[in-house]
Amino acid sequence: MKKRYLYLTAAIIWGIPGFIIAIKGLRAYTAMPSDELWWLLLITAGVLAGFIIMFRRIVDRYCALIDAEPEKTTILHTFPLRGWILIVCMMSLGIALKFMPWIPAEFTASFYSGLGPALVIAAVRFCKKFF
Repeated sequence: MKKRYLYLTAAIIWGIPGFIIAIKGLRAYTAMPSDELWWLLLITAGVLAGFIIMFRRIVDRYCALIDAEPEKTTILHTFPLRGWILIVCMMSLGIALKFMPWIPAEFTASFYSGLGPALVIAAVRFCKKFF
């Protein structure tokens, strides 16, 4: 595959889960009483800012690795081994959180509403490199 398509692959791998997570977070927000929303929105803003800063560095690093690849390469070179392990761990943690009944809805609303858009923003940054 041409290395240009590695950017698109990365955007899909980060963007689709980000969109799904953001929707789950917004759905959790709709179940919250309106008097709790102000502090949950503050937490969401903090989570979003933290993940945007973290993902920006990760995306820059992954883009540099893709840039260093030869023109034709395999899809496995989209991320380093550590990146693939991170993806598997985050997916496993997300699936595990889904089945933990003691996780409060406030956590789901604020965390997912911050994480999801941050993943989508990271996917957009990969798309910019693709185009």
